Amino acid sequence: MVPVPPALRRYVAARIPYDVDFGAAGTHRGLPSTTLTFVLPLDDPLRVSWAGRPASLHAAWASLSGLHTEPAEIHHDGTQRGVQLALTLEGARVLLGRPAAALSGALTDLDEAEVPRALRELPERLHSVPSWAGRVALVDRTLAALAARAGDPAPRAEVAHALSLLTSGTRVEAAAAEVGYSRRRLGSLVREECGVTPKAYQRIARLEAARGLLGRRPLAEVAARCGYADQAHLTREWTTLAGCSPTTWLREEFPFLQDPDRPGGAGSGHD
Repeated sequence: MVPVPPALRRYVAARIPYDVDFGAAGTHRGLPSTTLTFVLPLDDPLRVSWAGRPASLHAAWASLSGLHTEPAEIHHDGTQRGVQLALTLEGARVLLGRPAAALSGALTDLDEAEVPRALRELPERLHSVPSWAGRVALVDRTLAALAARAGDPAPRAEVAHALSLLTSGTRVEAAAAEVGYSRRRLGSLVREECGVTPKAYQRIARLEAARGLLGRRPLAEVAARCGYADQAHLTREWTTLAGCSPTTWLREEFPFLQDPDRPGGAGSGHD
């Protein structure tokens, strides 16, 4: 996989070309994340809804969603191809021309989101490119041109620092004190930037960290490493935010893996 160009890494946390054969039609679970999700499908419009809320189904040739605290369902006919990007909070301002809070909890497309014209034209341009290398290069060029224009200013430095502290597990009160704000003031600024409360952001960040370890470490160790009180706490939080337990998520994502808490299972492997 070609890495994100250095000039874009402040704005794009990940850029993933995908070509997946699921074997049969179904749905794929989209978990909450501290980044915005921007998907450019190739074969058919992407159909996505909030889990358990079929009336929220949205179909588009480019899907954009902000931070959220519930799982999404990506509907597919058995195969999917396209390019998925994870945009940082600064990336939302610079590339989309608006703070991430404007898209919090939304499942929308580029026209509804009122993003720059270069992004709105990207899906059609992408369909005319025959190779994966060419598609990725087109996405990178488009984003680099937008970044060069320097859209909205970056998030306030103290808010960015507070979010970094929250991601590392610092309590909300301590993060507020570190950046010189009251808890209430910090809460207002974080909601203005992200669209979620500091506590919700921290829960999402903790889920994201745990996701990177699931299947590689026993659940009790994942819970301890990621700041959960214990394994039961991890399971409760995953059920709330992801709509399933960690073990269920592992079975859905990696059906060939063994039980991560059994001897010899996936959780006993090495990094």
